[in-house]
Amino acid sequence: MPSSPAALTGLDLRERATAALRRLVGRDGADFRDGQFEAIEALVSGRRRVLVVQRTGWGKSAVYFVATALRRAEGAGPTVIVSPLLALMRDQIAAAERAGIRAVTLNSTNADEWAAVTAALARGEVDVLLVSPERLNNPRFREEQLPGLAQSCGLLVVDEAHCISDWGHDFRPDYRRIRDLLTTLPDSTPVLATTATANARVVTDVVEQLGAGGRDVLTLRGPLARESLRLGVLPLAAPEQRLAWLIAHLGELPGSGIVYALTVSAAEDVAVALRDAGFEVAAYTGRTEPSERVRLEEALRDNRLKALVATSALGMGFDKPDLGFVLHLGAPSSPVAYYQQVGRAGRATERADVLLMPGPEDKDIWRYFASASMPRQEQADAVLRALAQSGRPLSTVALESIVDVRRTRLELLLKVLDVDGAVQRVQGGWAATGVPWTYDAERYERVSQARDREQQLMVDYERGDGCRMAFLQRCLDDDTARDCGRCDRCAGDWFASEIPEAAVLTARSRLERPGVVLEPRAQWPSGMDRLGVPLKGRIAPAVALSEGRAVARLSDLGWGQRLRQLLRSESPASAGSAAASADAAPPAADPAAFEQSPDLIASNHAAPSDRPAPPELLRAVVDVLRDWDWAERPAAIVAVPSRRRPQLVTSLAAGLGELGRLPYLGTLDLVDGGPVGEPGGNSAFRLANIWGRFAVGADLRARLEGVPGPVLLVDDVADSRWTLTVAGALLREAGAPAVLPLTLAVEG
Repeated sequence: MPSSPAALTGLDLRERATAALRRLVGRDGADFRDGQFEAIEALVSGRRRVLVVQRTGWGKSAVYFVATALRRAEGAGPTVIVSPLLALMRDQIAAAERAGIRAVTLNSTNADEWAAVTAALARGEVDVLLVSPERLNNPRFREEQLPGLAQSCGLLVVDEAHCISDWGHDFRPDYRRIRDLLTTLPDSTPVLATTATANARVVTDVVEQLGAGGRDVLTLRGPLARESLRLGVLPLAAPEQRLAWLIAHLGELPGSGIVYALTVSAAEDVAVALRDAGFEVAAYTGRTEPSERVRLEEALRDNRLKALVATSALGMGFDKPDLGFVLHLGAPSSPVAYYQQVGRAGRATERADVLLMPGPEDKDIWRYFASASMPRQEQADAVLRALAQSGRPLSTVALESIVDVRRTRLELLLKVLDVDGAVQRVQGGWAATGVPWTYDAERYERVSQARDREQQLMVDYERGDGCRMAFLQRCLDDDTARDCGRCDRCAGDWFASEIPEAAVLTARSRLERPGVVLEPRAQWPSGMDRLGVPLKGRIAPAVALSEGRAVARLSDLGWGQRLRQLLRSESPASAGSAAASADAAPPAADPAAFEQSPDLIASNHAAPSDRPAPPELLRAVVDVLRDWDWAERPAAIVAVPSRRRPQLVTSLAAGLGELGRLPYLGTLDLVDGGPVGEPGGNSAFRLANIWGRFAVGADLRARLEGVPGPVLLVDDVADSRWTLTVAGALLREAGAPAVLPLTLAVEG
């Protein structure tokens, strides 16, 4: 870009800014919306720190791209944009290119381009550098590039700035590093923070952090009403009714859109059911590979798909101006998060339809996710103690064999401790800094209470009799809230409420189709020798399990819900069988997107007594067995011993033996009372808790002699799969030619 030292002010600034805007949008008559030029002027002429809170689709990216063009024309260095999602980065780079702005990114998916990007930065050929907040703590980037960028950048942009705040609905610990970055900037470097989803509490928190170093912050806030959105709520308790409504009415919705689900398995199940019904749809979740995400996003933009059935992995950053609808099967945990997701729709259309279909399981899911991101003091203390005693950096894998914390929770905890200065990410892993760390119980309690209030507000949104849009605006502390005149409360139901019986039968048939593959473990966890367990490397073929089956995931919309009711218990420890405390802990959550399946068994405190397997459950298991494409039919059945549900597990195994005319050989023995340990531990500790706790008794060993084919190993719940793996290895050592694991439910 041309470089000139002359500062831009007044009319000259307005003219140049308008010209840059028109290049950006490709339209000669384009002009600024209310507040856009004011933000640009404050950044370019005033070199100020600015927080922009404006509705989705208002044009926040236009502010920083136009400001970038003007700052570069003055001879300033590149703009650095801290952006939370790869999808958002892709859209931002495409928008920049349309305006003639040279934008590049450094992220986890383009490591092969880092050297070229670094060289282009050094040559002054980059106008915009996009980085993730996590990149700010990459040791190499932090030490080699960040100091120079902090001194030379012409503008720092913090996109989706609500993530800075503890109160933000999409809290990411790495965003809190930005406060430290701000203190290293020259006073003349302008800073822009943008968000569409900040209530007054979040705004106050973000302003405080943007003002690091004693700087004044200009807040520009506009009305958040979305005039194109037509909101509605359709309460349908049964999952087959919600899916049936989609099957019957998805084709009536305008254009293409997004169907949000709360869990990965729900998104995948709904996508399969809609494809079976003839719709062009696809699932988009945290399990979707990056290259596949790009392909699916483009397919939706080009209207080659009717919908993406997505978790929150498709959230901030996805930009399709003519998106016609957003539906939710299950409600997000706060009106703020809901507003952010529905804001994907109707950016450049006169009307877009937004429908929420809440489910009775929503509160269970909220409860788990609300706790998953909170650090626990005893776990933090254990991590700090392990790092201090090691005297050298430890990788996350090495820490797992020392502290009993699950991988995703451990990674989040390390980020929190890092941001708080107690640990530091270095070459080779993590190291303690020696800085004292105190668990801020008061702060986390405040956040927990705030989340409880937000969950109640979401219930109030569903059940309230006032304008839907005005309610969301008030939740975001928008004092311009007025009745929209379009939602179901203002204008009556705009959506069909009848569901054809044929659609219900189709949905029920899909949801009641049991069967989930259980992949066998292939590798023992690292560092088991530290826990006194003589295992390492790959699991030997001679003792490995074969592929198994479960009736359903506990997060499934169909059988999953029925199994949750059957398996509900008093505590996480009662969620499994003999390995209850070691093999049925809460599943991992993805702290960036919060989309993995929660521990729904443990989310209700009712504790029904153990009872035999009901006939309909036995029929479902028989259906699973009938559809199982095993290489060789099982020749006998063995059960995992259960302390919590002995009747359920043994009656299931015995009943299958009777129905399948297979000998039921009994259960393994428990040693010293069975598995021990606290629930929720990581893979290494959960294996250690199980190791040595089972044995093949003499009677069972005698019955195994001469069994001509595979043994079906029956349990109630599989999570880590170490109970099944260890029990299967013992059976293989005792002579079973193969072991086929079968469980009622699988976590995750």
